[in-house]
Amino acid sequence: MGNAAAAADRAGLLKVELSGPVLTVGLNRPAKRNALNDGLILALQDCFANLPEGIGSVVLHGIGDHFSSGLDLSELTEHDATEGLRHSQMWHRVFDRIQYSRVPVIAALKGAVIGGGLELACAAHIRVAEPSAYFALPEGQRGIFVGGGGSVRLPRLIGVARMADMMLTGRVYAAAEGALYGFTQYLTEAGGGLPKAMELAEKVAGNAPLTNFAVLQALPMIAEANPQAGLLMESLMATVAQSDKEAKRRIRAFLDRKTAKVKPAP
Repeated sequence: MGNAAAAADRAGLLKVELSGPVLTVGLNRPAKRNALNDGLILALQDCFANLPEGIGSVVLHGIGDHFSSGLDLSELTEHDATEGLRHSQMWHRVFDRIQYSRVPVIAALKGAVIGGGLELACAAHIRVAEPSAYFALPEGQRGIFVGGGGSVRLPRLIGVARMADMMLTGRVYAAAEGALYGFTQYLTEAGGGLPKAMELAEKVAGNAPLTNFAVLQALPMIAEANPQAGLLMESLMATVAQSDKEAKRRIRAFLDRKTAKVKPAP
């Protein structure tokens, strides 16, 4: 299959729409509960490698009743060890492209967020869940192991012990538990996941681009660095951000009382 044909074949696997400064990217295999096959992973790679100029954020969601039920196991059975290694590394490259995107990525979660679907959600920067969302890692019961970066990203959200319990026992977390334990940062009412994600996306799209860059690119490295190296990196990033013309304009607006002070939510 040629490149043009392959791209055309993958095009229907994502539903991509532009809404002002926000790009919405919908996983579009609802009949398969948005199970992740190679075509869908490569479609995500193409999408995040070619984000339109001028967008300020991305909302990642699932078409239908589920975010994603994880790896399409019908593809896994055909891999030998070498192919399995390359397959896992392909997922790593694509999910890294999402995590280190030039703009913030917000995941709107509902229904199944399991296996590779949970790994994909972990690559986003903010996660919003509806009450229908549930989280699981069934790999342990399938005789396999996570391969999409989950063993790196998920423990940083919920801890190694909780992830180990999920894989050993098949434990499933409901949406409310997920918000409590760090799977997500927001929990909405039924049907409110995508609207809340859009609200947040529009808000973060209005930030100074250099600040968003620092949060996405520098903050994870600082958090994992030797403390003294992290502090130096923080000082350098703060200096660069403060010297930006947009930062100077915003600080002046605040000092001139043109920007509202921070207050607790009503």
